[in-house]
Amino acid sequence: MKLKIRILFAFVIMTNLVFTQNAKMTNNYGSENQEIQDLMDFENIYIEQLNFESENLNGKYYQINLEEYKNGKHIKTFTLFDGSETEYFKIDSNKESIKFFFKLSDGKLKTYIKGKKFGSKKSYFKLSNNSDKYALKDFFGSKKELSIDLQKKNAVFAIITPTIHEDGSGSYCEVAQSEIAPEKLGEHFKIPHYFLITITFK
Repeated sequence: MKLKIRILFAFVIMTNLVFTQNAKMTNNYGSENQEIQDLMDFENIYIEQLNFESENLNGKYYQINLEEYKNGKHIKTFTLFDGSETEYFKIDSNKESIKFFFKLSDGKLKTYIKGKKFGSKKSYFKLSNNSDKYALKDFFGSKKELSIDLQKKNAVFAIITPTIHEDGSGSYCEVAQSEIAPEKLGEHFKIPHYFLITITFK
């Protein structure tokens, strides 16, 4: 009986090793020059680089999408970049870095993505509220790194308005640093309109 249990335990461990593909994700935010960062803050410009590291990255492609949510419901998905369109964009090492640019102004969200081998087209999306009320948030919180599953779609950013409390105060960090699934943020925190940026490795 003990032998059967050991064999079953070993099988479970081997199955997890075979089918689980995780990557370490770290980030670099904004500009190291404080004056440039102050100007970016004034203009509602956000720049953040995501760094991925895993032996399972080599040979994969990735797709970056923007998902739009209104009144707690997912209404549209837009592809910002799809590397699987050509062999040229295949990852050729155990590390990959992607830089994301966002600007919130004049009632629009402007996006641009820069990778080692590409620069995406600039895309524009209509905001349903004052541009100054939206902010870009990642999901790191106080953590320096996160583990992501390379076999699943991963939400890496949210462009949100704050959750509003009964006393009239609002909070962005409470939303992004919660344990609520990203696609449920609008429903849980009563956020009428927001976007998610997701990445899927193939």
